[in-house]
Amino acid sequence: MVQTDFLVIGSGIAGLTYAVKMAQRFPDRRIMVVTKAAADETNTKYAQGGVAGVTDFENDSFEKHINDTLIAGDGLCNPKVVEIVVKEGVDRIRELIKWGAEFDKDADGDYALGREGGHSEFRILHHKDVTGREMERALLAQVKLLPNIEVMKHWFVIEIITQHHLGYLVTKSTPDVECYGVYALDTNTKKVETILAGVTLLATGGNGQVYRTTTNPSVATGDGVAMVYRAKGRVENMEFIQFHPTALYEPAVGGQAFLITEAVRGDGGILRNKNGEAFMERYDKRKDLAPRDIVARAIDSEMKITGTEHVWLDCRHMDQEKFLHHFPNIHEKCLSIGIDVSQQMIPVAPAAHYSCGGIKTDEWGRTSINHLYAAGECASTGLHGANRLASNSLLEAMVFGHRAYEHAASTIPQQISPNRIPDWDTAGTTDPKEMILITQSLKELQLLMSDYVGIVRTDVRLERAMKRLDLLWAETEQLYQSTTVSPQLGELRNMITVAYLIVKGAQFRKESRGLHFNTDYPDKSVLLQNIVL
Repeated sequence: MVQTDFLVIGSGIAGLTYAVKMAQRFPDRRIMVVTKAAADETNTKYAQGGVAGVTDFENDSFEKHINDTLIAGDGLCNPKVVEIVVKEGVDRIRELIKWGAEFDKDADGDYALGREGGHSEFRILHHKDVTGREMERALLAQVKLLPNIEVMKHWFVIEIITQHHLGYLVTKSTPDVECYGVYALDTNTKKVETILAGVTLLATGGNGQVYRTTTNPSVATGDGVAMVYRAKGRVENMEFIQFHPTALYEPAVGGQAFLITEAVRGDGGILRNKNGEAFMERYDKRKDLAPRDIVARAIDSEMKITGTEHVWLDCRHMDQEKFLHHFPNIHEKCLSIGIDVSQQMIPVAPAAHYSCGGIKTDEWGRTSINHLYAAGECASTGLHGANRLASNSLLEAMVFGHRAYEHAASTIPQQISPNRIPDWDTAGTTDPKEMILITQSLKELQLLMSDYVGIVRTDVRLERAMKRLDLLWAETEQLYQSTTVSPQLGELRNMITVAYLIVKGAQFRKESRGLHFNTDYPDKSVLLQNIVL
């Protein structure tokens, strides 16, 4: 049994922002950050393009950023939340700079602002093409300065503890469901420990690993969303999965794909099809700088028309010295596979990138479960609506990490007595005899989601996906009940739950909006609503 005042699940920008602020405010309180891998192995680390924020008030404004976000969200953004994030985000960026984060500057010492798809102005702060890694570095440096933050690496959180574990019946309609902490597996000792906390923040990141090809790291398995759903919390808009239009196409490579940031197109990169044609002008007047949902569908269409597995990103005409300075990692990666961007075009194809839906929260990061907050990609705050505007994710994570801290710090509850919480029950379970039952189910899951629940969907595909998910769920639950828990089994279980939520949300939405495009319902309905599961 472990007890802490504030528990943070996840060590990306949302969780660390919250942890640092809480530790600074309450130096006598214990803050525990639990992460299932290394402290910096998060979606934050792999964010290339940058963070959006209005810093050039001569040419830009909050109103323009708000409007760009609302347009990208295709009618489903919460306008109040959009205003909060855009206006408060600038303070969070300045705070991170004060903590040591470095963003690129021009020769005059001003921030070198980039522009990405859907943005009407240059407002993206970046650190070359590894912005997320730089922001993560600055936050982890702050964590090391605060002795009351304990980072628990290589711990896999299994379940949220609620009244259910005290023997009460908990349903979606149960009032005042409370979070008391979590059960977590220490992967070093192979023991499941009980971690009790007065307040818990879920900052568990995205779920890109549900798909066969994703820009997300292997840790992005939707754990937070799945745990909240099982705990009878509210989850919404899971059908809105953003596919990044330009992941590097490597035919022999599966799993995590190398991201070619949207900032490359912001600097002048042009998408071309098999025949060398710049095709984006046929799909949107904004051409290569259209929002991601439009660009991804356009690429998908071109690939199907030409019968190819990728399109091309042409950077040959760009200032190569500037390209090398701004995108050194992309340049190095391309060279490593024999592509000189000054002479050859880059093969790209869409890959699962970001979940716009997630754990439903209010404007303070509160979930439908008392004493449980959520921030970052695992949360659905109302900012993104049906499609996330480029580089708004890091901004949202900082703003809601801060807002969750503000609210939680003002309402610290009494912890439940440790004597009331039962230990994790391993009765009747044995160590797995073979891993093939887990690894093969994972392959099946990723294949069916990519084939049936991708960029373009149909009712028939969704129905087939649900039938196969039902079978995978039954097989995996049987394995879970009889087998000693492991991170691999826990992640598979979580990914099946997340896949179910994506498919169920897609089946409920009888329209095409933002990232959800169903050829059986190509138009938008009159009614706009969030689909809460």
